[in-house]
Amino acid sequence: MIRVNNLTKTFGDFTAVNDIGFSVKPGEIFAFLGPNGAGKTTTIKMLTTLLRPTAGSILVNGNDPVKSPEAVRRSFGIVFQDQSLDDELTAWENMEFHGVIYDLPKPLRRERIRQLLIFVDLWDKKDRLAKEFSGGMKRRLEIARGLLHHPKVIFLDEPTLGLDPQTRNHMWEYLQELNKKEGTTVFFTTHYMEEADRVAQRVAIIDHGKIVAMGTSDELKKQTDALTLEEAFLSLTGKTIRDESAKATDMMRRMRRAWRK
Repeated sequence: MIRVNNLTKTFGDFTAVNDIGFSVKPGEIFAFLGPNGAGKTTTIKMLTTLLRPTAGSILVNGNDPVKSPEAVRRSFGIVFQDQSLDDELTAWENMEFHGVIYDLPKPLRRERIRQLLIFVDLWDKKDRLAKEFSGGMKRRLEIARGLLHHPKVIFLDEPTLGLDPQTRNHMWEYLQELNKKEGTTVFFTTHYMEEADRVAQRVAIIDHGKIVAMGTSDELKKQTDALTLEEAFLSLTGKTIRDESAKATDMMRRMRRAWRK
């Protein structure tokens, strides 16, 4: 479903993603883990046509995001790390607009909207503006929207951030059921290691733009002589706290210099 070879993304003289390669099988639940600023979101943006790679190749559902961006976009759903709803639309209107973009027939579109808003416990709030929602409610609506067109692959960039444990568990139960019934490939990032340990069939860990380990959770634990995936993760990436704000500022400065050229 996803094949990445020698993928690199640079901004001026800063390398955000450095010659990485991996593949994700159809119907696989794949966790892409790393510390803040490791290159996870940059990689997802290249996979989903939002960033053009500096070098390397990508195939998503057999299509190249650079050469065939429309074909790639129609094959995936995405829940971004940052909120992407239209705050001036209601929950229903956000869903309806998304369904129209993907050319879902009206009867099917309306039924799926109903099912998904019930699933994320927002049906009784379908006519409220998104700007009136709490952060957790907005995240639940984004998850419902990303699943609306039943994509072949769904990208989830920290999808459960800010959700309570009950909602997190309910969301993963639904995604696992969707994966089982429809073979939907799930590619996700998270900082909840127990979530990745419980859900993912395989795990890749990226740090400083390079993939430092890949395999099942048990394989990574065995490789690092760790009892938990979190211990394995810390063994592979270190225990130093990452200064994400400084890194982000430096990256933006380098990006602006690159764009001026």
